[in-house]
Amino acid sequence: MANFGGHAIPGTFFLFLGFWLTAKRILHHYWRTSQPKGRQNMPPFFKRMDYFEGGLQIFASFVGIMVEQFVVDGPHAHLYDRENSSWVKLMNWQHSTMYLFFGIAGIALVATTTSKLVPLGVDRLALSMALFVEGFLFYYHVHSRPHLDAHIHSLLLVAVFGGSASTMLEVFVRDNIILELLGACLFILQGTWFYQIGFVLYPLRGPQWDLELHDNVMFVTMCFCWHLAVALILVACTSSVVWFTVKRFSGRGRDIEIGMRNTSSKANCQKALLEESDEE
Repeated sequence: MANFGGHAIPGTFFLFLGFWLTAKRILHHYWRTSQPKGRQNMPPFFKRMDYFEGGLQIFASFVGIMVEQFVVDGPHAHLYDRENSSWVKLMNWQHSTMYLFFGIAGIALVATTTSKLVPLGVDRLALSMALFVEGFLFYYHVHSRPHLDAHIHSLLLVAVFGGSASTMLEVFVRDNIILELLGACLFILQGTWFYQIGFVLYPLRGPQWDLELHDNVMFVTMCFCWHLAVALILVACTSSVVWFTVKRFSGRGRDIEIGMRNTSSKANCQKALLEESDEE
């Protein structure tokens, strides 16, 4: 992650996951609220969505671990150098550990979707633990760094630990759309903030940021609040688009069905009238 691309890649993943969860949660909520009471079996479409999400997490985690370990200056799966009596690239190992737990969360999601023997909520528990591990490692990740560098990473912990807490609540409070959208919003916030970290620490153009200037710390703190506002707006807009799109198409489907029934009824009435006229 010691460059802009290293922050943009996880940022893109978290952004995609946040938008994906927003759309999925809204589809789930629409289906739950539109079904008659007592019908609880989810359509196969939702299972396919879970398989895709879990598979994507597993694949992305595997790629992340391989990149962290086997880049040119990576540790290449060596943790300790006996010759020099020193640890080998612990920052890469910490990143690999973060990816490992997100891979475990993907496996838990696939297992929960596949087998009814897996207790309900294990997927949310595993995702909550992955976020907690991410925040826990980041907390000890930035010691002895310049002030702005440490501060901008510490702000990320708000989104990470907040996401972990909200996801943990979903284990016990099921099908709460506000709680589900809050978790998706915090994923989007993580994604945009990873990009912000990359722009501040590794600017693509323009002058370098003064990492010890207090005004920069104040601006970054205010900027984090703007990112939160943007994440809330993005979740609200995405939710509205998905909801009204699904409602429109499902409404058309019902209209077509009613129209077919009306056409069939008219045809039956005309047939009955013709039969009566023939008898007369």
